[in-house]
Amino acid sequence: MNSFWTVAGFTMKNKFKGKSFLITTLIFVVILSIGANLPYIISLFDKSSGKATSIGYAIDARAVEGTKIAEQLRETYASQEKPAIKLIEFPDAGSTEQNEKALREAVADKSIKGYLVFSSVNESGLPDLTYKSEKELSDKTRQSLEQGIQVVKTEMVLKDSGLTEEQKTMLLSPVVINALQITADGASTGKTEAQKGVDIGFVTFLLMLLFFGIMISGQMIASEITAEKSSRVMEIIVTSVSPLKQMFGKIFGIFVVGLTQILAYVVVVIININLPHNNSAFQQYDIDLSKVDPTLLVYGLLFYVLGFLVYACLFAAVGSIVSRTEDLGQAVMPITLLSLAGFYITTFSISTPDTMLVKVTSFIPFFSPFVMLLRVGLTSPPIWQVLVSIAILVVSIYAAGWLSAKIYRTGVLLYGKRPSWKELRKAMRAYKV
Repeated sequence: MNSFWTVAGFTMKNKFKGKSFLITTLIFVVILSIGANLPYIISLFDKSSGKATSIGYAIDARAVEGTKIAEQLRETYASQEKPAIKLIEFPDAGSTEQNEKALREAVADKSIKGYLVFSSVNESGLPDLTYKSEKELSDKTRQSLEQGIQVVKTEMVLKDSGLTEEQKTMLLSPVVINALQITADGASTGKTEAQKGVDIGFVTFLLMLLFFGIMISGQMIASEITAEKSSRVMEIIVTSVSPLKQMFGKIFGIFVVGLTQILAYVVVVIININLPHNNSAFQQYDIDLSKVDPTLLVYGLLFYVLGFLVYACLFAAVGSIVSRTEDLGQAVMPITLLSLAGFYITTFSISTPDTMLVKVTSFIPFFSPFVMLLRVGLTSPPIWQVLVSIAILVVSIYAAGWLSAKIYRTGVLLYGKRPSWKELRKAMRAYKV
């Protein structure tokens, strides 16, 4: 048992001191910090962020209907608490051409972003409207203008309808449907739209950590074993440490290294999202991270450990039969594709976590660490299904460990070209695990 801890400790020490580990960790810390503060960084360069877009219009005695609509539109925006548009009135310069010239000069002086020109009344009862500016009309401004015109049009239609103010208010009040996610057995009081939004974001973050944690750690295990084989260090190691203790010692050591990395990333994210400017952004979008279910963290850690062990055994087995690091990428490709499949299933099912594909793959051990975590985070699967999925994972870990141990014990001393499955089976019969 002492040799197991010796191998694990040696593996951890080498990885923690390695330049590649430190540089990779630092790069990911920087990326996560930038990502967490990206909205604030963008706002620093966006001078118009939070400000109303200034749009001009001219009072034109030759276009009475257009001027009337523009004034009503200006009053509509002025009555809003945080209007997206601010309409600025320009006096009549004597002719339509002179009015537009004055508006163009205002655009050139940067006092307004653009201006509105009203034409003759069309079949809808409103004058045609054209927005002119040096830059292309943004979707936000277009949407705000269309909504404002719609409000003005509705008020015009209702003005002579004979309805009372109370009836008008009732008619114009928007219909709001409050969605609440519940469980059929009544075990949960339900989740609001805001809570579901937080859950989606948090589950996505956990799935990314799980995928990259498994992939990076698995690659480290396979590359370290292959490097020891290619340098012939393996021949010296096996004389003092049994192949099984060596394999599981490396897996445990890399597991601790990978978990330490993930914890570092989590700490960085927590620190960044608790900065004052990010707190205000979360409040603006009604995001309350305190509503995250603590059991989701427990499931996230559990499925990370189980998923890591399944893939780590496979990576170790593949690394043991490869003699050159140049051939490692091709050898681990099937395992990489399996993990990618699990990750993509969850990525494309994030908005529909109740499909039959999700339910079936949540019991397949290569996919269940990702898919069952998605189901637990965004739906309410029966507890027996979660327990069955975990049980299948545990049995799969035992099977993968047993098979990988036989392959590892045989493959670490096989040099030259990669052995075929027939050669591996023949050599494996000579060992008992």
